[in-house]
Amino acid sequence: MTAAWAVFDAYPEERAHEFRALIDTLVAELPDDSPLGPFEQACAWDSTGHSDKAVPLYREALARGLDGYKGRRAKIQLSSSLRNTGRAAEGVKLLTPELDAPSDELDDAVRACLALCLSSLGRDREGLSLVLGALAPHLPRYQRSMANYARALVEPRV
Repeated sequence: MTAAWAVFDAYPEERAHEFRALIDTLVAELPDDSPLGPFEQACAWDSTGHSDKAVPLYREALARGLDGYKGRRAKIQLSSSLRNTGRAAEGVKLLTPELDAPSDELDDAVRACLALCLSSLGRDREGLSLVLGALAPHLPRYQRSMANYARALVEPRV
């Protein structure tokens, strides 16, 4: 799988079906009940512009018990696909608990994707708050100010 994804960008859009076929061939080598199979297939559909086909596969991977790092990736990618298919509220419901999950390198991706879902629902201030909060620790200066501004966007006004 790693080798296949390493050459993904070499596939032009008109050959996306060949890439998906490669992933399907590799998935066929996995045990039938492996959560990695539908996850990898979902990623392939999603990465080639077919969020609608990816959604049920991400759901299947999670239902089969995909967890840990790839489980978190599946939730992020599923919420993005849900947003792309007009179901941003489902994406918000899926990702909101991830804000309290153990921290890892995907934290900023959770916040960015959740912000997009919120924006799609007209909740731009909440989305901007998440993005500024995620950005603040990476700034060379103004971390405290940006974190405070992020909180102020969603705190009730007195």
